[in-house]
Amino acid sequence: MSKPIRIGLTLALTTLALAYLVWKVDIGQTVDTLLDASPWWFGLAVAIMIGTALPMALRWQWLMRAQGMNDSFAWLTRAYFVSYTASQVLPTSIGGDAMRVYETARRHPGRTGDITGIILLERGLGGAGTVLLGAIGFVLALGHYDVGAYLWLEGLFVLGTFVLVFLFFARSARPLLARARPLLRRFRLERPLRALYDGIHHFRGHLRLLAVVFVFTTAIQAVRILAIWAGGRAVGIDLGPRIYYVMGPLFFLVLLVPFTLNGIAVREAFFVSFLGSVGVPADEAFASGFLFFLVTTALAVPGAGILLWEGIRGGSRPRLEHG
Repeated sequence: MSKPIRIGLTLALTTLALAYLVWKVDIGQTVDTLLDASPWWFGLAVAIMIGTALPMALRWQWLMRAQGMNDSFAWLTRAYFVSYTASQVLPTSIGGDAMRVYETARRHPGRTGDITGIILLERGLGGAGTVLLGAIGFVLALGHYDVGAYLWLEGLFVLGTFVLVFLFFARSARPLLARARPLLRRFRLERPLRALYDGIHHFRGHLRLLAVVFVFTTAIQAVRILAIWAGGRAVGIDLGPRIYYVMGPLFFLVLLVPFTLNGIAVREAFFVSFLGSVGVPADEAFASGFLFFLVTTALAVPGAGILLWEGIRGGSRPRLEHG
């Protein structure tokens, strides 16, 4: 897809999302709701998001070690926070992942394909864990909420997860992938995509590690969903965590797709649409979505502080020392 077309689609989607919000939301009422928001519930949401970055860095360290790359937990945690800062100005979490690839590849020259594969594998396991949570949330919601329309969206993510697992880990998928080589060569994509495939396929021999990381990731995602619930409570939405275990997984999966810059408008439109389906007024739903944006912005503060400190000290060392 050419750059002008991509920009045009992004602007079109942003415009549609904004039009939907203008139609549904009373801005004055929303501002009043935000001004009355509880700082304690907001603080809890921020604490949950920042706190869960630590086990995510640990998960990354486990996968790096399986590929023979050793980095300290402290540096990987630093890289995670810096990536959150980058994602505020780049398209969704994908921009943050690109930042992690760039910084880590400087420390491990010649391993860009492996590093990219590890980070995409992280995303894949996170997506699979999120889909599992969505399925659990659906079971919990039966007889309580009518959100059937959203299950089609979740079904698409489930199907996509199974397709990706098959392509990257099944040996029988190799003949199918080989048919794509002429097209990839034409666009000069064969070598980088082959390096990416090899980096992920390597973990076929680490099934126990993948199982552990999958369970660990699912637990992290389950805790992170509580940050959305806390944000809702901050603006007076009196719903228990149950509904957020239906909404949260879908929300996280939608944000992985770079519809707009940093999810602007799409995030709030999703909140208004989903919470509206369970009886939450549009103004409160919009306020909840905007508050979650502020939570993710707060998540970028530690990384911004790290970059500022490194800039004052003259930058961080790009490569590892080998004794």
